[in-house]
Amino acid sequence: MALVLNVLWFIFGGFAVGIAWVIGGCVLAITIVGLPWVPSVFRIAVFSFAPFGRQVVDRAWVTGRGEPGGGTLGLLLNVVWLVFAGWYIALAHLVVGVAQCVTLIGIPFGIQHFKLAGIALAPVGKTIVPA
Repeated sequence: MALVLNVLWFIFGGFAVGIAWVIGGCVLAITIVGLPWVPSVFRIAVFSFAPFGRQVVDRAWVTGRGEPGGGTLGLLLNVVWLVFAGWYIALAHLVVGVAQCVTLIGIPFGIQHFKLAGIALAPVGKTIVPA
């Protein structure tokens, strides 16, 4: 079922969402100041191409130990991200998610946009795992 939903997601907007995240990651990489966020943005881009059957969790929860991007540095990077980029990216995912939840068929896709909104708020220190 996840495969069918991922194919539908990719065809009806997932490709555009993923490409938008890839372009954002490239812009961050070009600016050099944005380099600390590039791995997180590309992780979100890969996730946004096919989000069904996967979930976002803290990297420290998966590995069982402290990771780069966790702790104080990760908190600082997430706060800067939230102020300069995260809140309006998350808002865009929320608006699209609510619009998709208006129809019965769009509810699963709206839920995926809500997951993307959550990771867009604080992407540093997160990873993607099978659900």
